[in-house]
Amino acid sequence: MAETKTKTASRSKKVADASNAKLRLSVRGYDHKVLDQSVKQIIDTALRFDAQVVGPIPLPTVFKKFTVLRSSFIFKNAQEQFEMRTHKRIIDILNPNPKVVDALTNLSLPSGVSVDVKMM
Repeated sequence: MAETKTKTASRSKKVADASNAKLRLSVRGYDHKVLDQSVKQIIDTALRFDAQVVGPIPLPTVFKKFTVLRSSFIFKNAQEQFEMRTHKRIIDILNPNPKVVDALTNLSLPSGVSVDVKMM
């Protein structure tokens, strides 16, 4: 009798998890203007299909700094510094329907913007 209760409880838990499904999009890019345009395009696409959207949530920018010698022999003290900034945004789509997922997969974004999709 105890086994049937646990099976029923686990089935109802799976049904509850399916109704609280969430699609998390993490968007990364080097240029913040292009990134914000892509995020706006993603949100407009999701809202067109009546999806509930949370975000965009800006995450801290990652700075990668590189120091390069200008000359390798006489002028070793002359150095150049370069940095690469990676901007990030997170968008959550609550209870996505298949139309939203299909529209987001067919969305064409500019180069330099990458999107990672996770189903939670």
